[in-house]
Order: sequence, then structure tokens, then C-alpha cells
Amino acid sequence: QVQLVESGGGLVQPGGSLRVSCAASGSGFSIYAMGWYRQAPGKQRELVARISSSGEMTNYADSVKGRFTISRDNAKNTLYLQMNSLKPEDTAVYYCSAGVGWTNYGPLYWGQGTQVTVSS
Repeated sequence: QVQLVESGGGLVQPGGSLRVSCAASGSGFSIYAMGWYRQAPGKQRELVARISSSGEMTNYADSVKGRFTISRDNAKNTLYLQMNSLKPEDTAVYYCSAGVGWTNYGPLYWGQGTQVTVSS
């Protein structure tokens, strides 16, 4: 069982940067692949970035490629998402997840989400 708590969301101007974090408690953080999802009002939740259990492999949605970076620190049981060159369309609730699989990543555990708003 893994408990996930996101932090670091907030209001940022277009073109700005923000880093959100996800602290994990419980057992086995380092064995799970991890993913960041987001959900904007009226839209489906989408996977924006994922990272393998070791951190060696990452993958990004086309909409964030080159702007977002996912990373993890297994010693600190923490997942990160660095977001640069933010756009208004990045506004959403961001959720972290712990799951299994790579090509067909399947989340097992979810955090409660953190709001990111990009607006001038």
C-alpha cells in the first residue's frame, strides 16, 4: 500500500515555471513506475509524464514534451514534475500515481491532486 500526497501547485503567469512534488509513504515506492496525470475542467484525465521504477526511462505526452521533466528520488520517496514555459492550457489539477507496467502503464494508487493555474 502506498499513500501519495502532492504539493507545490499554485498560480503562475504564462511562460513561468513551477515544480510539483509527490511524497510517498508506505512500502515499496521504489518498485513502482510513477506517473503524473492532469485533469482540466470538463476534460478527461490525461497522462502527461511517466517514469520507470529506477528512473532510467521517461515518457511524455506530446503536449508537454520539451517543457516538462519528470524525476524521482527513491531515497526520499518523492516524485517531481518540473514544468517550464507554462501555458494557460496547462491549467488543471495534477495528480501523481504509482502503478505497474510501462508500455501499458496502469495506476494503482492516486494522490489527492494539486491545482496548477496558469494565468496573467
